[in-house]
Amino acid sequence: MTAAVTGSTGTALLTDHYELTMLRAALADGTARHRAVFEVFTRSLPPGRRYGVLAGTGRLTEAIESFRFAPEQLDWLLDQGIVDRPTADHLSGWRFTGDIDGYREGEIYFPHSPVLTVSGTFGDCLLLETLVLSVLNADSAVASAAARMVTASAGRPLLDMGSRRTHERAGVSAARASCLVGFSATSNLEAGFLYGMPTRGTAAHAFTLAHADEGEAFASQVAALGTGTTLLVDTYDAADGIDTAVRIAGTDLGAVRIDSGDPARQARAARARLDALGAGKTRIVLTGDLDEHSIAALAGAPVDAYGVGTRLVTGSGHPTAGLVYKLVAIADGPQRSAVLRPVAKRSPGKAGLPGRKVAHRTLDGEGHAVGERAVPEPAARDVTGDRLRRALQVPVMRSGRVAHSPTLAEIRSHHEAAKAELLDVDLDLAPGTPRLHARQGPDGTPGTDRAAA
Repeated sequence: MTAAVTGSTGTALLTDHYELTMLRAALADGTARHRAVFEVFTRSLPPGRRYGVLAGTGRLTEAIESFRFAPEQLDWLLDQGIVDRPTADHLSGWRFTGDIDGYREGEIYFPHSPVLTVSGTFGDCLLLETLVLSVLNADSAVASAAARMVTASAGRPLLDMGSRRTHERAGVSAARASCLVGFSATSNLEAGFLYGMPTRGTAAHAFTLAHADEGEAFASQVAALGTGTTLLVDTYDAADGIDTAVRIAGTDLGAVRIDSGDPARQARAARARLDALGAGKTRIVLTGDLDEHSIAALAGAPVDAYGVGTRLVTGSGHPTAGLVYKLVAIADGPQRSAVLRPVAKRSPGKAGLPGRKVAHRTLDGEGHAVGERAVPEPAARDVTGDRLRRALQVPVMRSGRVAHSPTLAEIRSHHEAAKAELLDVDLDLAPGTPRLHARQGPDGTPGTDRAAA
């Protein structure tokens, strides 16, 4: 098979052409060797969203560690005229040796929160732009949507069933992102294998259609999996399906799944029918294009668990995270002693905040988030002693080696604690503006936090 079919090895070519265009020019003029700092942040949250959730950091550090240019890749880059010989020689044996700091994975973020800070030489840092953004934007978008669904579910289990609605690898990363914010399990076996996530699955309508009738299909499934299985009862008629399911499996049937019709009406009818048949302990699982709003609308319905797919993993279900990767400081020479000069865009609508920032979240006496500051590094000394300010950044990589590698359980625990700091207004699913912004004054001094309108 050709490389076009199998794909390349490593992660070095998971990037944009212009990264190497810039590197080629920066190597020629010497800028590539100047120390630099890049920050990842969003200028604004998607319309109607009140907070975001950072996800993908663990996947990103693994991808950076395998960011290497193989000889055949360098030959292709030379053949295509994308790099010249000096650039190819520079990339031969190259690996990232800089430092990365950032918010913990699972952390809540707001506009201008510096969720990731990459420092090293300009040439090294710029090579990571596309990889950083592709991982963090994809995973954070899923995690942010999933976190809202967790709020809407009010403690009822959520199952990721989105693999068939997205790219085969995106299904794996989406499963991970949903798990770290509170989903109970995934249908994706690769995610279960790689990340130790619980996996769940029952049967599709095709299984019922493949048998002579519904009863035969249910009998086959129960014989193989036991009465604790979940039977899909709405291939033909949900009420009839429930009758058949209980007749075949008995009143100890684990659960029924309903994938069509009006969810609230179907759930109520199913509960009434199961109870009438003596299957009071049989759970009801609803699936079918659910999102946080439809889940919230089912708060009063007798639903035991939700399976979420399309609205979790595709753009139709959630907006992009909108994270950007911007240079905020650079030295004017290659010397280690050269001072980092703060820089930022001034473009209308895209003006940035210059200089490397250190972020803290301010908490009130009850532990609720009341502000967030992203201040120039020297100013951070003025606030670290305040017990009501929680430092948000941790060392993620040092000299190109992973320095922070929490388990999914640890990430999930941190997310729960960070989310618990939010007020009810922050968790409201109705469209609204974010109450908190990571603010810095235009002169480089700490600014005031802006409240929601």
